Amino acid sequence: MASLTSKSVSAKVRGKPGRFSDGGGLYLVVPKVGRAYWMLRFTSNAKRKEMTLGKVDDLSLADARIKAALKMKQHREGLDPLVAKKRAKYGSINCVDDLFADWHEGNVKRLKHHHIPLRVYSKDIAPVIGEMQPAAVTGRDIRQVLRSITESNRPTVANDALLYCKQLFNHAVKLDIISSNPASAFSVDDAGGVEKSRDRALTMEELAFTFKMFRHQADSFTRDNYLACALLVLLGVRKSELTEALWSEFDLNAKVWYLPSERSKSGVAIDIPLPDLSIEWLNELKVRAFGSDYVFPNRRASKMPHMGKDTLNRAISKLFGREPGRAVQPENKMGDFEHFTVHDLRRTCRSLLAALGVPGHVAERCLNHKLKGVEGIYNRHDYFNERKEALDLLAKKLALLI
Repeated sequence: MASLTSKSVSAKVRGKPGRFSDGGGLYLVVPKVGRAYWMLRFTSNAKRKEMTLGKVDDLSLADARIKAALKMKQHREGLDPLVAKKRAKYGSINCVDDLFADWHEGNVKRLKHHHIPLRVYSKDIAPVIGEMQPAAVTGRDIRQVLRSITESNRPTVANDALLYCKQLFNHAVKLDIISSNPASAFSVDDAGGVEKSRDRALTMEELAFTFKMFRHQADSFTRDNYLACALLVLLGVRKSELTEALWSEFDLNAKVWYLPSERSKSGVAIDIPLPDLSIEWLNELKVRAFGSDYVFPNRRASKMPHMGKDTLNRAISKLFGREPGRAVQPENKMGDFEHFTVHDLRRTCRSLLAALGVPGHVAERCLNHKLKGVEGIYNRHDYFNERKEALDLLAKKLALLI
């Protein structure tokens, strides 16, 4: 059977419906209804298969022959052209940024705090390897990612980055994009080291000194930061629960903060009693919010409408002469005072409640911890009145310091 020509293709398209072979599995198909198209026939696993290559109006005879030849080359190399066509629809992964997007899409549903790996990747991993092809990333590139973080004195972030790199490239191995994981040989010793469990809790004397320094350094340690730290010590809530809080969650007249389950790290909603001292601070924050929906609106141009996740820790560390990403570090304003983090303020609240004689189960509920054991299963009492009494006692103790 003679091969098709451009002239014969034009004639057949205007003629009767049918299939017309060009040889090598390539056919011109003229349907009864619709536009003529090119079709490739081949045999795979003892089955006859067909796939469309394109419309005749969009693909010339010469281009159709080239496309058919490439598909048949795939077939001879063991890859079913129809399988390859399906894979192309899955989305291409050309660089590590694409790989992360594909990996993180699954994390959004799987992880409650999926924003954490996104933040670490965007800030510390992507600038080093984001534009590289996954197969081109080597152990030296992973080492550079970790060094860049550890040199800025962020060991915990370095450990997180190593964990995410391992998971990210394991994902690439699963997808058959790479054959081995360039991060697999690294351990925490190559990143931030083994992290020790923190037990830092500030004494009353340390709290007095801390908030005194906060006030003296008001030019760099803003009033918003000051009040946020004060509320964290008094209420014992988690940082994100406070800094991302909406005014709609508060009833300042009833003196209650209704923390919803979707924003509670424990996943359980809780009504938080508000001492008079906290009401004073919140009323000031209401004025400072200037109509924002958030208690702590973001003061800088940002996609994030509320205070940033690192704002408080960075502000505290700056007073200690630590500022990540700067070659020249700021002056240490805190002297020999032991460094602390925002989470240590929450631990301080728990310690002060214990010092005031507050029963352990009440103090644990003040911090919105789930009660353990049988009590946690069967005791549904929320201890609201007991928590209110405990926080009122703590407010009186803190009123002279803050």
